[in-house]
Amino acid sequence: MPVQKLYVGAKLRSVRTRLGLTQKDFAAKLGISLPYLNQMENNNRPLSTTVLMGLAQEFGVDVTELSASDTDRLVSDMREALADPLFSEGQPNLADLRLTAANAPTLAHAFLELHRAYRQTHERLASLDEALGQAPSTTASPWEEVRDFFHYTDNYIDAVDRAAERFATRATGDLAAHTAAVLEDRDITIRRAPGDGVRHYEPATKTLTLSPQAAPETQRFQLLHQYALLGQHDLIEATLDLARFQSDTAREIARIGMANYFAGACLMPYGRFADAAQETRHDLERLSISFSASIEQIAHRLSTLQRPGAKGIPFFFARVDQAGTVTKRHSATRLQFARFGGACPLWNVHQAFETPGRFLRQLAETPDGASYVILARDVSKSGGAWGRPTRRYAISLGCEVRHAQSLVYADDLDLTAAPQPIGISCRICERKGCHQRAVPPLERRLTVDPNRRGTLPYEVAP
Repeated sequence: MPVQKLYVGAKLRSVRTRLGLTQKDFAAKLGISLPYLNQMENNNRPLSTTVLMGLAQEFGVDVTELSASDTDRLVSDMREALADPLFSEGQPNLADLRLTAANAPTLAHAFLELHRAYRQTHERLASLDEALGQAPSTTASPWEEVRDFFHYTDNYIDAVDRAAERFATRATGDLAAHTAAVLEDRDITIRRAPGDGVRHYEPATKTLTLSPQAAPETQRFQLLHQYALLGQHDLIEATLDLARFQSDTAREIARIGMANYFAGACLMPYGRFADAAQETRHDLERLSISFSASIEQIAHRLSTLQRPGAKGIPFFFARVDQAGTVTKRHSATRLQFARFGGACPLWNVHQAFETPGRFLRQLAETPDGASYVILARDVSKSGGAWGRPTRRYAISLGCEVRHAQSLVYADDLDLTAAPQPIGISCRICERKGCHQRAVPPLERRLTVDPNRRGTLPYEVAP
């Protein structure tokens, strides 16, 4: 297979700006000419081996930061947006989308933001019940804005992650007890009493109430979450300032996300967790016991091991509900999730609801030819008392087959078997013979024969 040329002008320019160097000084330190650097920064030339080595040796740059994952993610998101019937004419080809994502990522993000605002307004107007008495919104959903923020940071926030690791390292003995002591030093009273939720903090009386009906790992997590909001307030606010959210609501949602991130990184400190993951060959159950965390928390943390210079295996992680809606998503792999709608029905994650408590494995292949080992498991959550509803979810965790030797779950899996073909979104999946196809694929001509009916009521042209 030929080596793929790396056009990462925007990232190279970002590295130079971060180092505070002019093009002339940067080129001199890398041992290349100024015109050559200028051509690479404008994607007129691919990144050379000389520059890669210079970045690593001269500046200590983790060259994996220059991977094309961000470009792939943007291309996938733009293709899905362009599948909207709004763009029925003049569809840009894949090569043009890749050029846009590589050369003008800010423009690509602006296009996605505009399409999201249009979609939200269109959906509101389409429903009379929702439209009555409401002015059309021209801004993105705060929830989606925050989700995209974490999505495009590779779900790794370095400053928050390192702060959490330092806090966990300073803990003597039990982490929960240490956190409780730190909060009590701030004159916060901690009590456990049943209520409507798992955590409630009353600022006026400085009282933190945790539900005794919640699982021990949940109580520990919520204790750390509250400390993050109080003890790491300045760090979280500074991080939120850099994100520049468009509304106060988005900022509030992101603040909760940052506190959750801090809590998870405390329970599973980066260095220690990464070492344990490698040692156990990513055995979720063993890691769950070692770090007193839930299976979902462990799987999610594995997908965040993206620290420059110390990256773990690139995983994708998703959580879906019974309707197939993706409620959490992140991918450090080439596989990207649909921004709208549900997950591909051919993923084993949907079958996990039928086998609670069991891990399901799948060898799958996406339309781009990449093969993955995928793990799925039901992680439904009890309401904690009789009469309270159970929240039903399933998670999916996967990585490319080339990392299979690092997974305990792949030990007796026949990696030579034909993989199950899966997709991302029907509109951008070009498989012609899929029996689960919901809508026609983008950029494909259809043939409709009223005298013939196959699996689908139409045929997709080559």
